[in-house]
Amino acid sequence: MRRRQPTSLVAAAAVSVASALFIFASPADAYAELIKKINTKKIGHVHTPHDGVHVIVNKVGPFNNPTETYRYYSLPFCRKHAADEVVQPVLHGGHRLKHKLGESITGNRKETSPYELTFNDNVHWRLLCEEELGTEELTKLKDAIHNNYFFEMFVDDLPMWGYIGEIFDEDVILGETESSRTYLYPHLHFKIGVNEGQIVTATVFTQSNRREDITDVSKPKKIKFSYSVEWYPEEDFNHASRMSRYQDNRFLPSSFEVHWLSIINSFVLVLLLTAFLTIVLLRVLKNDFSRYMEIDEETIDEEENGWKLIRGDVFRFPQYPAVFCAAIGTGVQLTVTTLLLLTLALIGTVSTTKRGSILTSVIVLYCFTSVIGGYWSASLYRSMGGARWVHNIIITAGLFPVPLFTIFAWVNSIALAHKSTAALPVLTFLVIVAMFTFISFPLTLIGGIVGRNRSGDFQAPTRTTKVAREIPTDVPWFRSTPFLMLIAGFLPFSAIYIELHYIFASIWGHQIYTLFGILFLAFILLIIVTSFITVSLLYFQLAREDHRWWWSSYVNGGTTGIFIYLYSFYYYFHRSEMQGLLQSSYYFGYMAVISYAFFLMLGASGFHFSLAFVKYIYSRIKFD
Repeated sequence: MRRRQPTSLVAAAAVSVASALFIFASPADAYAELIKKINTKKIGHVHTPHDGVHVIVNKVGPFNNPTETYRYYSLPFCRKHAADEVVQPVLHGGHRLKHKLGESITGNRKETSPYELTFNDNVHWRLLCEEELGTEELTKLKDAIHNNYFFEMFVDDLPMWGYIGEIFDEDVILGETESSRTYLYPHLHFKIGVNEGQIVTATVFTQSNRREDITDVSKPKKIKFSYSVEWYPEEDFNHASRMSRYQDNRFLPSSFEVHWLSIINSFVLVLLLTAFLTIVLLRVLKNDFSRYMEIDEETIDEEENGWKLIRGDVFRFPQYPAVFCAAIGTGVQLTVTTLLLLTLALIGTVSTTKRGSILTSVIVLYCFTSVIGGYWSASLYRSMGGARWVHNIIITAGLFPVPLFTIFAWVNSIALAHKSTAALPVLTFLVIVAMFTFISFPLTLIGGIVGRNRSGDFQAPTRTTKVAREIPTDVPWFRSTPFLMLIAGFLPFSAIYIELHYIFASIWGHQIYTLFGILFLAFILLIIVTSFITVSLLYFQLAREDHRWWWSSYVNGGTTGIFIYLYSFYYYFHRSEMQGLLQSSYYFGYMAVISYAFFLMLGASGFHFSLAFVKYIYSRIKFD
């Protein structure tokens, strides 16, 4: 390793005095100061030669189970550096660092490590530590290797990944046999690129020629952990664009063109189907209007049939109006939250390469858009003549968070039982609860009060009769509610199912999703297609003289959320290698929450288009 060479006796004396002060004068204070420096160090720091560069370790876990992660030092790795003389003060491993909200939510548990790196100083080989591992420690490492464990580290906030070890000659069916060997990788090679004094790339490699055979764990074994460092000038990336490397490398650029073609093909197909249904619906309505306008007023009653016959019932308010309005308000709130998130990601306000930033943005945006949900819900509820507005506001405030908290309580309990970093820290949980209690709920209440006071009576183009008309029960199977729900969910789902694969690979894998432009278009198209299909099915429902369209239009619109959840089963069993109670609980639990959110959003969109459609067609006919 290249050492710093003072250019004068004065410089040499200064280094000696500084080292003496660190080692003898106040080591605890100096160590604490070093920890504070790491916690407060700004990203993009311009380094000078021989500056200390810290390697931050984060977590380990099975590669196939991205949610199942554990502390790095849950495995017997080196906590202290073996060198007696060091250029910089060397940290011990295992000191926990500060985390942002999003990092805590995504299971990050950053800790210090004893690796000693100095800026632009290459290291051919250096001993980190020599440990004698007993049966218990060797068994932990062997089990981790057999479960395909990976580790994650950071240098200047740039993530690095690597495998702990590998298995040779393992039988696919029988697993470990007498001839199979388990190897540990005790040597890490850090390759770091710099540009104008800033670290722009960081990669860690394991070397197969430096490995330790730990197949036999019955006897203690001495293992030398070591590392090497290579610095090189990197001109292709600067500090502003350094994260683009992860976008390109981690998102499988070879399939990028196929991705675009698949999305365009899906868009065109769905638009053609939607246009076909729209044209057919418009022609049918035009014929109905023409035939209805040509008859005399005296014969209107005799000629009325289908949707025109129920004009006195079509604006009869739905059952459970408080719940219905709360569902509409929550759906609108989630839609606005999603659109704002995608917009912020497109313009670069939200970092798309840091997983925690997306979740943090979702939580913050949901809290501050609660005023929209409260306003929309209370306004609609007041227009329906609802009197229990407080009840309506409470339902609105809890319609999405309560199921989310229920799922969280279940999966977090499992994570705690497994001692996984996926378990949310108590402080982070209290912060989220405080945000809901002191931001989301008050804003929902304020929005509800404003919406209630500013809303007027429901403006219906027809009068509602006092007695509800009987609904025909002899309905063919292709007009039954289950079949219509199937159609309502399938066609919008076909518009996004290709994109879902990439989104699932990002959320439940190690890829970083960055194509938010495509995602924004897919979401807009999903809303449009869902609304058009819901309106088309609504016409057929009214044509069979069924005036209970309020809830059915909402459910038909939201059925796509059910299809998304069904697709999650297909992805889990046929497109991933996830397994185990912890990973399965997180996957199916939070996919239920995501699908439920889509149900609320698309249900609200379908209802608003349906309401506009019903008002339009009944305002165009003649009646007493």
